[in-house]
Order: sequence, then C-alpha cells, then structure tokens
Amino acid sequence: MKLSGMAAAGIGFALLTIPAFADDAPVALTLKDHRFTPAEIHVKANTPTQILLTNQDSSAEEFDSSTLHVEKVVPGGEKGMVRLRPLAPGRYAFMGEYHSDTAKGVVIAE
Repeated sequence: MKLSGMAAAGIGFALLTIPAFADDAPVALTLKDHRFTPAEIHVKANTPTQILLTNQDSSAEEFDSSTLHVEKVVPGGEKGMVRLRPLAPGRYAFMGEYHSDTAKGVVIAE
C-alpha cells in the first residue's frame, strides 16, 4: 500500500513525537533500610530518563518528587519504573513518601 505524501509525513511526525526511552538503559536505584542508593543520580539534561527502582525493603515505598512531577509506589521486594520527562539542567529533589526522614535523594540533570 502506497501512502500519499501527507499521510507519510503525518506518520513520520507521529514517530518523532514518541519519547525515545529505548536508547539508554534505565538508571538503577535501590531502596534498602528506607534509604536510596545512590542518593545522587546524574542524568543527561533535556533527555527523557527512566529510573528502575528496586525496593529491597519488605514494605512499600513511594518515589515522590514535586519538582519532577512524579509519584510511583513500589511494593516491598519488587521493582518499578519511574519515567522522567526531559529536564532542564539543575537539581531535582526526591524522597520516599512513607519514610521521608531517611529516604532522600536528588536527580542532577547536566
């Protein structure tokens, strides 16, 4: 089936607007004893990023950040993917909502 010029252009535009997460491996983040490791994550600015959170605690935790505009609950003993939009250069704090006194970290976009 042959597409008209406008249809082909529309498909090309649609493909360009899909976030490309597959190019880079997710950033590994571990939660153990209600603490994130590493507590400082470096990502490429202006590029979508994924964080693979492994919760090694027996209880659930919520990756939460108002500056990153993301919340993700990961049950105890499980993994969860946190997707970040492209970030301008800067520092973006995050925490574990259920243990905010110890589960703290920062994403640094550079």
